[in-house]
Amino acid sequence: MADRTARARSALGSWDVVVIVALALVVLVGGLTIDGVASPRFWRFVTLEVIPIALIALPMTLIVITGEIDLSVASTLGLTCVVMGQLWVSGVTSLPLIVALCLLLGAVLGAVNGGFVTGFGLPSLAVTIGTLALYRGLAYVVLGDRAVANYPSDWTTNAIAPIPGTTIPWFILVVAVLAVGFGVLLYATPVGRALYAIGNNAEAARYSGISVGRVRFWLFVTAGAMSALAGVFWTLRFASARADNGTGLELAVVAAVLLGGVSIFGGRGGLVGALAAAALLGTLRNALQLAYVPANTLTIVTGSLLIASVVGPNVVGMLRERLRRRRSNAPTVSPTT
Repeated sequence: MADRTARARSALGSWDVVVIVALALVVLVGGLTIDGVASPRFWRFVTLEVIPIALIALPMTLIVITGEIDLSVASTLGLTCVVMGQLWVSGVTSLPLIVALCLLLGAVLGAVNGGFVTGFGLPSLAVTIGTLALYRGLAYVVLGDRAVANYPSDWTTNAIAPIPGTTIPWFILVVAVLAVGFGVLLYATPVGRALYAIGNNAEAARYSGISVGRVRFWLFVTAGAMSALAGVFWTLRFASARADNGTGLELAVVAAVLLGGVSIFGGRGGLVGALAAAALLGTLRNALQLAYVPANTLTIVTGSLLIASVVGPNVVGMLRERLRRRRSNAPTVSPTT
């Protein structure tokens, strides 16, 4: 019980606070200096942009904690969009059935990644770079440069309908529920302890009885399914299925996870920082667009934040360690009588 309480308290680490403060500063400065940032319409577009990033960042956080990575998530999203479009033009008119088939497809694509990584012992970076190209190529084979855009209006309208009394899309509630589920898994179950153990030392975790391969395999399956769910949302939001949907989104997801304090080497980080970083990226990008910043500059900003996400936590850790050593080496003064 005490262990669970300690891990629950550690869910909000020092770097998470830094990211949350940065988000608050961007909101404050943007609201004061850029017209439109304080409007409800602005926050609607921010939420629409953050939803697919957050959906994929949830499993990606767990994967990176174990010392792995999945760069095929955006291509999985794109292939899901294409299959969703093909199902519709083929006469499948049940949205729940289409969603179920798309989630199954995503799980299968994730299982392919997991199979290569855990079954053959291949590095996830190399595997998922390969499947990034493979899945995107399959999307172009299926649909080419065509687009499917004749979805029923109630599908597309309801997918981005606002919560009553607000401009915030209701789908953010789905993200919130999933985030709670992932949080419980990470912070309040033996699986969460296993993820950190694997990230810190996979061999030691294996000797302690943790099935490292099985855990990593199911994480890739989950990432595929969540990427497919993001693909469904993407298709309905833009009312268009194209083979290039979500191109480059993996950069934003990885940036959010790493900027949120998850160590690229595994064993450290959490969901709070990753979700806050996703909100930070979405807010910053939309604010800069309102300020008429060119698209190329936005890409530079994202890349710079990605570099900062790797360097920042390490610098903070080094400073904290140096301060700790200085305190431990400080001479003690005996009380005088």
